[in-house]
Amino acid sequence: MGINKTRGILYRLAKILGDINAVKRGRVGKRIVRRMVGRATGRGMGRLFR
Repeated sequence: MGINKTRGILYRLAKILGDINAVKRGRVGKRIVRRMVGRATGRGMGRLFR
């Protein structure tokens, strides 16, 4: 298993743990909104620097 695959697994695990933490703290809505804003920003930056 390469380092990139390991890193990808760790990032996915961190995302899942963040979701679990948000559910525990009752902040699921805020997390969803922030994820959507992050994706939109990433897409916009990708289009800008193509």
